[in-house]
Amino acid sequence: MKFRVASDQSLLVYLGDAIGLEAHQRVVRLLRALERARPAWLRNLNPAYCSLLVTFDATATGPGEVEQALTQIEREAESLPAPEVRTVEIPVCYGGEFGPDLEAVAGARGLEPERVIAIHTGEIYRSYFLGFAPGFAYLGDVPESIATARHATPRRSVPAGSVGIAGRQTGVYPFSTPGGWQILGRTPLVMFRADRAAMSLIALGDRVRFRAITAGEFERMRAEVAATEKAESA
Repeated sequence: MKFRVASDQSLLVYLGDAIGLEAHQRVVRLLRALERARPAWLRNLNPAYCSLLVTFDATATGPGEVEQALTQIEREAESLPAPEVRTVEIPVCYGGEFGPDLEAVAGARGLEPERVIAIHTGEIYRSYFLGFAPGFAYLGDVPESIATARHATPRRSVPAGSVGIAGRQTGVYPFSTPGGWQILGRTPLVMFRADRAAMSLIALGDRVRFRAITAGEFERMRAEVAATEKAESA
């Protein structure tokens, strides 16, 4: 582990130098161990690709003491069993009005659009962390064969449910928001609801698989989701 003081009440813990499963698993292991131990000085935890931001009560302890405690907790966490991992399936209607960037991504990579879809749906992604907006999971790793840089100028509005890629990342926009990712398709699922027990459909550490659906299936599933939401809120 490497440590860097981020403020008078936070410490940034680096658990790897490269984005990937190994660093991610170390981040999750330390995160779960801290959630289990719950030291009295702990205030908040913010995981990222290769690091964990630990916020502490500066009136009770200092960064040196926190660093020592984290080193010990991380060492003890190595013997803990790996947490159980869920697999979440996300249905996606690719291309057309739902995926305005599919053709451009395919052209840039010298592929047919159908091949881009097959590659995107053929991978199982890991939810490295959540950020940017509530319920937005950063998923990796997108195969190099379809990895494409984000737009130089972001769109002013990307519809909720849009599935995009940016470099070797992929993700689903939980809300209509500005964004610069290459949009390949859209899901009818609601990615985030504050009134759900598990507010975010995708959690840290989940495995995620995308499944291609037709426009007709999209509309049917969207209607079913809307009916379910209406019934639950009644």
